[in-house]
Amino acid sequence: MLSLSSPNKQNRKNDCCLIVSSIIVLAIAALSYKVYSKLSFVPDLPQVDVEEWWGPNKTQHVNTAIRPYRIIFSEAMVADLQFRMEEYRRFVKPKTFKDAGWTYGVNSEAFASFFADWVFRYNFRERERFFNKFNHFKTNVQGLDIHFIHVKPQVEKNVKVLPLLLLHGWPGSVREFYGVIPLLTTVRPGFDFVFEVIVPSLPGFGFSDATTRQGLSPTKIAVIMRNLMQRLGHKQYFIQGGDFGHIVASSLATLFPKEVFGFHTNMAMVDTKKADLVWLLGGLWPTLVEKEFTDRIYPLKEKIAFFLEESGYYHMHATKPDTLGIALRESPAGLAAYILEKFVVATTPEGKYREDGGLDGVFSNEELLDNIMVYWATGTITTSMRLYKETSNNSELEGAINLIPTEVPTWALRLKYELFFFPEFMLKWKFPNLIGTATLDEGGHFAAFEKPVIFADDVFKGVKHILEFHKSR
Repeated sequence: MLSLSSPNKQNRKNDCCLIVSSIIVLAIAALSYKVYSKLSFVPDLPQVDVEEWWGPNKTQHVNTAIRPYRIIFSEAMVADLQFRMEEYRRFVKPKTFKDAGWTYGVNSEAFASFFADWVFRYNFRERERFFNKFNHFKTNVQGLDIHFIHVKPQVEKNVKVLPLLLLHGWPGSVREFYGVIPLLTTVRPGFDFVFEVIVPSLPGFGFSDATTRQGLSPTKIAVIMRNLMQRLGHKQYFIQGGDFGHIVASSLATLFPKEVFGFHTNMAMVDTKKADLVWLLGGLWPTLVEKEFTDRIYPLKEKIAFFLEESGYYHMHATKPDTLGIALRESPAGLAAYILEKFVVATTPEGKYREDGGLDGVFSNEELLDNIMVYWATGTITTSMRLYKETSNNSELEGAINLIPTEVPTWALRLKYELFFFPEFMLKWKFPNLIGTATLDEGGHFAAFEKPVIFADDVFKGVKHILEFHKSR
């Protein structure tokens, strides 16, 4: 017997479905709004102590004079280094698998050749003279003796001199900028300005003091760099950074937007959950995120696999840097291998599949050894790696700074093999006054070191656009 529902019962059923559907839609909308609000939340600017003390016990009389400084590779240090080098020469090296390149880490054969240059061909006295080709200084800022290179150009009165703070990262050093300093301090056709260059060693890196207490994260270092520029008499200035140098510079621009006249970065990035989410969702339809440079962000599976494979060092630095530091400080071969392998990975992703690591024709062994010598001669590998742990331990402060947009006009140089790539619309979440970008089809993570001419050209170009931006306001 056929049974039919009455019209009233069917209507009631439809009404119930409509109500349930409406509730679901409203719930999804409310949840989406909540997620969007959380991801778009902008906290208040954190209050930082611009006089926070990072040195030993504070005394009433602190010498804040700017003192000339000279880099010295002492005979005792060189003798100790050469003694330790003998240990590696007696060490039975494991054979690298055929065609493995650097995929297992350091290629033993390639590294043996590199290390031999340090043992037999690195001229310590000549390299010491090279390091001192520019004027070096130290001054005490917040309890720490901060080292910096300071080069002032010689120009006619009609040429403007713009102060420029150059900030390095890890495992770099001030050595990265030796090729660009002469280019930035020389007047060039078509530009009515040139730069007065200040290149500090970050606290705990190279020739700058390390702190004696916990908490010196990138934002706190930004305060030290600001106070250094104030000490030098610069109330307004330009900043440039890559790697940790970018992070410190970004914090500096966020904290002191009236002092930073412009920001040039070669590692433009947005470190927020919103950016991460858009990147992950973009894997479903990559061209919606970035049409022109999709291959620098996707495919998602390959990018995630790369970061998982290459980020083990980051986790170690962010958790137990002092343990690793003992091993690296004891062995020049260990230190050289560890730093060299990071240059392989960050210069070109294909380098690890080649026996030479992709470094031949990019950096000379002498240049790479200079940078390693900065860490060995000063014994700062441990204190430099601590910056990762301080960043992690102070994630609330660093995360807040990342969420706050900075009005400082910004220019980004994006090289082909930079570790991170963000579309311009994402960059504008953090840098709403992103004046422009230069996206090149060459170069890697260590832009100033690898491509000094391209780097210097782009700094001039970016600063010219920033000055035009200020004029138009």
